[in-house]
Amino acid sequence: MLNSLDAGRRLALRTALLQLAVAAMIGVMFLLKGHREAVSAAAGGFTVALGTALMSVQAFGRLVGGAAAFARLLLGMLLKWAVVVGGLGLILFKYKLPPLAAVTGLVAAYAVYLAAFRFKG
Repeated sequence: MLNSLDAGRRLALRTALLQLAVAAMIGVMFLLKGHREAVSAAAGGFTVALGTALMSVQAFGRLVGGAAAFARLLLGMLLKWAVVVGGLGLILFKYKLPPLAAVTGLVAAYAVYLAAFRFKG
């Protein structure tokens, strides 16, 4: 085994915390455009961080066999996408916040997700 379950948990926690930090930074940067844009950008990033955290809890919950671990990973990924799509829907349609800012926060948080797996060290 190349990677332990604890290493996966640590990577997932670090990724979610970095996504929260990036969401906050994007929100602060969008304060220059206005309050609604800042809230929209931060909410887009926080949605991704919440999805990542929920996926991590589901995928790394307990030690199980191979097929069950794969099923937990798939269920976690579906949960993550449901949170992200649902959160984006709330941001755009229920609260009618600016879409460009929300998508920018979402993309910035996903960039952290991709970078975390690229540079594990």
